[in-house]
Amino acid sequence: MSTLLPEPNTNGSDPMALQPENLGDPNAAKDTEKPLATAEELIAKAIAPVKQQFLCHNPIKSSIQQPSNDVVLDTKPSSNASVVKEKKSKRQAKRERKQEQKSVLHLCPVIAKSGNLSSCQYGDKCRFSHDVDGFKSEKPVDLEGNCPFLKEEGPCPYGLACRFFGTHKADTGTISTQTRESETNGLRKDVQKLLWKNKMKFPKADAQLKILGLLQKQANSKKKDLADDEEEDLTVSTASHVNEGNGCAEVDMSIRSDCCTEVVEEDVKIYDTSMPDELRPLKKAKASINESQSCEVNNGSSVQEKDLEECVKPTSTDSHIATETDKSLKTHAREKKLIDFSDKLYLAPLTTVGNLPFRRVCKVLGADVTCGEMAMCTNLLQGQASEWALLRRHSSEDIFGVQICGAYPDTVSRAVELIDQECTVDFIDINMGCPIDLVVNKGAGSALLTKPVRIKNVLQVASGTVDKPITVKVRTGYFEGRNRVEGLINDISNWGASAITIHGRSRQQRYSKLPDWEYVYGCARKAPDALQVIGNGDVYSYLDWNKHKTACPNLSTLMIARGALMKPWIFTEIKEQRHWDISSAERLNILKDYVHVGLEHWGSDSKGVETTRHFLLEWLSYTYRYIPVGVLDVVPAQLNWRSPSYFGRDDLETLMASDSAADWIKISEMLLGKVPAGFTFSPKHKSNSHDRAENG
Repeated sequence: MSTLLPEPNTNGSDPMALQPENLGDPNAAKDTEKPLATAEELIAKAIAPVKQQFLCHNPIKSSIQQPSNDVVLDTKPSSNASVVKEKKSKRQAKRERKQEQKSVLHLCPVIAKSGNLSSCQYGDKCRFSHDVDGFKSEKPVDLEGNCPFLKEEGPCPYGLACRFFGTHKADTGTISTQTRESETNGLRKDVQKLLWKNKMKFPKADAQLKILGLLQKQANSKKKDLADDEEEDLTVSTASHVNEGNGCAEVDMSIRSDCCTEVVEEDVKIYDTSMPDELRPLKKAKASINESQSCEVNNGSSVQEKDLEECVKPTSTDSHIATETDKSLKTHAREKKLIDFSDKLYLAPLTTVGNLPFRRVCKVLGADVTCGEMAMCTNLLQGQASEWALLRRHSSEDIFGVQICGAYPDTVSRAVELIDQECTVDFIDINMGCPIDLVVNKGAGSALLTKPVRIKNVLQVASGTVDKPITVKVRTGYFEGRNRVEGLINDISNWGASAITIHGRSRQQRYSKLPDWEYVYGCARKAPDALQVIGNGDVYSYLDWNKHKTACPNLSTLMIARGALMKPWIFTEIKEQRHWDISSAERLNILKDYVHVGLEHWGSDSKGVETTRHFLLEWLSYTYRYIPVGVLDVVPAQLNWRSPSYFGRDDLETLMASDSAADWIKISEMLLGKVPAGFTFSPKHKSNSHDRAENG
């Protein structure tokens, strides 16, 4: 049991109402008092200077606790854990899914919507249960509140399965599609089937690849890269994983499907079977994938352009594509629809937490530009529905882009053409800054910073394939102290990018140390007028925004990433030029809004409720780092400050400041009801730069 704590500043609240798990006994400080550090000394150690009356001295270290309802917590997952959970095989997982579907709790969606047993066209052959009485007897108790679809015309799309079924209207009618119509960029089934069968046509991308002579080269290059990493089993989360300011972050290793292991298969397979052989990458059997190639050296470093030109030269047999057609495919840079990012508040692409409901909340709080979570080109071209879900757009997102990540020109160009054909977006951002090993080891993300020729090919073929603006997200360089973006800034503009976002850290730094804003300023001053430069790195208050914009007017705008995760109202602060001393009740209302739009997006049935809970908990693993303005001795807070243990101004604020996953679950239960038996949660992105700091 956790120790009960009195509230240090009496405000009439009941200190027994909410009990954080990780705070110690304030009376213990009397036994071991020590001189308190000054605010300047704390800031020098990157510790937040919390006012003395709010400090919790000698706190008990937070530990993993086992609640009475069989909730399993793991707040600090470690690779050195003595008990390692074995990964289930695909066959075992499939068998378990089939068994779950036969449960009475998995009622047929068609019957759940209509309430009519004869409405399912599959009858007895349906893989879901048709036992309505059994479902009602075992269905969890309805949640408090109203159905999120109550205001729409027609019945709830989840019918009997809705966790707010008791609030449904008695009348029936056609099921409303208002919510789904407000979300666009879904993957059509006919397109998905073509992608599954490798029969999707990419005429624009292949024509551009032909012009640059890259078709055969990419097939050979990827065979070599796969041979180097054939023993690696890479999985990268597509369900939404969090980015700490680079469009990519700590990547989920358990949910996301393979991001890069199938690079060769994906890029060799995705073509139209009716295309001429000379335009088609050679399709090799899996047994021959490990053959060596001559286009890249073994260490993965870039090769000279003349060597690339010698690898494959366009042949005269490619004349079946008319010259005038080739010329018409590439739009002149001045003819492209450009987006003016000047002074617009840009919410960074944030994996896991930067999902559509979170972006809707940020739009209400003042964000101007939003971008979808990073999607892997390979998975998009394979027609993976979970990856395409990352591209969904809400009607409130008036300036919206998608971010993709790929290692090869043909992969990127085909993904770009597919997105342009199937989605409504204002720009397409190419990630060249992701520092995660699983991405970098396959030549994508920040690995491209070591291969300028590859960057050139990717940008030229992508910008030549579509009319939409192509933007780039980079870091200062691959190795710390060896920055190279400044030397490429002019070329990046000439190669077709209309904007570049520079995160002021190298790949080697990850998120440690402070970003090098002076280097970002230098790149912005050196960039040509046609290239908009966007700065990124630890923007956490309106003063940070003003400082960088004043120091370098050449910056078009700033991208806000982790700052928005910890306090999404930062957009309001910047627009209103004030420090918002937001109350715990106001913060809870923001969480309520997130839950409401989350249920609209993921569904109001049990599965949708638990999905919403999962992403809410992931977000709470960031929001607890926020330190209220009224608690600090020095304002504004900095993003790299570590928080000492402290009491909030009321019990809810104290609970929100807890770094214990058990307390995050308590907050989720206030909004979504009790967690189911056996519930497990482990935050994916426990940052080592935010370990708890002791007082002084």
